Amino acid sequence: MPQWVVDSGGSMMRRVVAMAILGTGVVGLGGCSSFSFDYFKSTPPTVQVQLESNPPGADGRTSLGPGCKTPCSVSVPAPETGFSVSYTLAKFQPATVQVQVIHNPGDLASPATTVTDPNPVFAELQPAGPPPKPMRPKKPKAAKSAVPVPAESAFPDPNAAPAPASPGR
Repeated sequence: MPQWVVDSGGSMMRRVVAMAILGTGVVGLGGCSSFSFDYFKSTPPTVQVQLESNPPGADGRTSLGPGCKTPCSVSVPAPETGFSVSYTLAKFQPATVQVQVIHNPGDLASPATTVTDPNPVFAELQPAGPPPKPMRPKKPKAAKSAVPVPAESAFPDPNAAPAPASPGR
């Protein structure tokens, strides 16, 4: 440690130098502790996906979150496998389309690419049928009135009471 000449301002000078040295060390150590290997990780690529429907004006929403009113385009982070797009529109049945993500590794001549299949993602929406009619409880049917069968009939009513015996001849 260097010898300091102690005079009225000398002790102040030592403090300033000591604080400067300590401050640099603390800042330097602080910078090392915040170092992270996340800096070297690549962010997943995003892909632009065109959403279309017939009729247009449907709400298209990806299973990854983003959505819009067709026809439109959304940017989504490309997953490893695939995702789906769901379409809804009033008076039409909802529809869902599966989308595959294709990762093409680059080589020396071309860069890596990520594409979706299909693109554009298209849904043909089917009209919803008429709303179901409300079910009404059935009224109990009235008992059928017994129609008397003439006695001369060859087929007497089996439910009829036996006929009284007629006086003998």
